[in-house]
Amino acid sequence: MEFKNAFNRFLSDKWAVGSFSFILGVTLVAIFAYPLSPDKTTYGNQMHLSIHSQPPGFSCQVLILPQQESQQKSSFFSGNINPVEEIPIEDIRWFDNALEYKRYGKATDYYEKISFDIFPEGAKRSQIEKIFIQKKYFLLGTDKYGRDLLSRLIIGSRVSISIGFVAVFISLLLGVFLGAISGYFGGWVDRLIMWVINIIWSIPTLLMVIAITLALGRGFWQVFVAVGLTMWVEVARLVRGQVKTIKEQLYIQAGTALGFSHTRILTRHIVPMLVAPLIVISAANFASAILMESGLSFLGIGAQPPMPSWGGMVKDHFRYLLLGKPYLALLPGLAIMSLVLAFMMLGNSLRDILDVRH
Repeated sequence: MEFKNAFNRFLSDKWAVGSFSFILGVTLVAIFAYPLSPDKTTYGNQMHLSIHSQPPGFSCQVLILPQQESQQKSSFFSGNINPVEEIPIEDIRWFDNALEYKRYGKATDYYEKISFDIFPEGAKRSQIEKIFIQKKYFLLGTDKYGRDLLSRLIIGSRVSISIGFVAVFISLLLGVFLGAISGYFGGWVDRLIMWVINIIWSIPTLLMVIAITLALGRGFWQVFVAVGLTMWVEVARLVRGQVKTIKEQLYIQAGTALGFSHTRILTRHIVPMLVAPLIVISAANFASAILMESGLSFLGIGAQPPMPSWGGMVKDHFRYLLLGKPYLALLPGLAIMSLVLAFMMLGNSLRDILDVRH
């Protein structure tokens, strides 16, 4: 009945439903990133330097030069490896057994010639025009390397969502374990764990993350571990305080009098009572982890190129704020802001929904 009442309160809270729906949508986009991305290459890293920094809605013709079939590999989770070569073109001229094309932009003002032999055997002009010359659209424009900005944003969502899950999991694993032991047993165990917590708490979070990241090495998973190892202290302090209060309840004292083991009392009677506050702090930690990863990527010690991350995209293009193309930095910045805001709003709503006084 209590769960049903909480669920009904959740459905009646428009901010909670909206935030959860947005987070769920971003999560699904992250899972199906490559099927949804216009650029199917690994990390959305297909570069077209001749069309760099183009505005949203830009389109041009692209000549596709096929690779050897044995070199092409495709994966649902990692995209296409060794894809076809794409050349943005402005003009094309046809001959009996060859064609000439002029690359897009002002970098070249001459035509380059290629034979029909590089296309599948027996390909005619009509087939080449239909299959190997396509109109390519860039809904959000291109970045400074000519990569599709929309694809980079979609694939970059994987980093933000992943670091949230991994960091929150690590923080819950350590925080609940150490906080429960500290609050339940008290004495020298409590003092020792609190001493460790206070030391970690006194170190600036970003500084500690940078130190752990440099110790583990720069990379994708190293950042996840580093962020998770710095977030557990908040969980531990919360759990410790809750456990110290709950263990004084009569039903806990009755369990002790009946000879229940400490493990049984903790796992079956105390920890389940912590679910509501842990859900709330996990939502806040999710937002903090996303912000922290974005900051690390902006400093260059987060996810490493060519892997896209929203913080790294802001770092690559923040100078364009003064060069007349602010959208290159604003779009990933808005993505970070909207996801963090959704988690914070969800956490605030859950705090009210799960409040036993309601």
